[in-house]
Amino acid sequence: MRNARGFTLIELLIVLAIIGILVSFAIAGYRYARIRGAEAAAVGALDAINQAQFAYMQTCGHQLYAPTLASLGTPTPNGGAPYLSPDLAAGDQVVKSGYLIKMGGTEVPDAPQTCTSVQPVSSYQITADPTSPGLSGTRFFGTNTDRAIYQDTATFTGNMPETGAPPHGSEVK
Repeated sequence: MRNARGFTLIELLIVLAIIGILVSFAIAGYRYARIRGAEAAAVGALDAINQAQFAYMQTCGHQLYAPTLASLGTPTPNGGAPYLSPDLAAGDQVVKSGYLIKMGGTEVPDAPQTCTSVQPVSSYQITADPTSPGLSGTRFFGTNTDRAIYQDTATFTGNMPETGAPPHGSEVK
């Protein structure tokens, strides 16, 4: 009789197959959680920009809004803090958590300059698009002067109105 110690090749292959299946489920779950996290960060960024715009309008803009993200990140001349954190006010377009965030608005030519010495806008619209659709996010987001945030599977860039609901998508609740 032979001494039957150890595992057979078939048993080892079955164990490796089971481990492979479990790893594939874990990777899929991780990817899903990462996408949802990036989407939550995009919604949070749009909400923060809306709050910054409202504060700017109330205290600095003569009831008008900041024209760019960078102008929301400018400290007030009297030594006050900027309205928006530096990570969202690094430029006119910002990439945050896998989303490209852009803001635009209708300039008011004869309005007085704001406390941060920029020409204000009467209304604004902001879009957040995934930098790699399907990998960094599956939903597109947009908001405007009304401060409601909208979502859709198609981009809001180019068709997000400065006030009112967009032609497509639904409000984020």
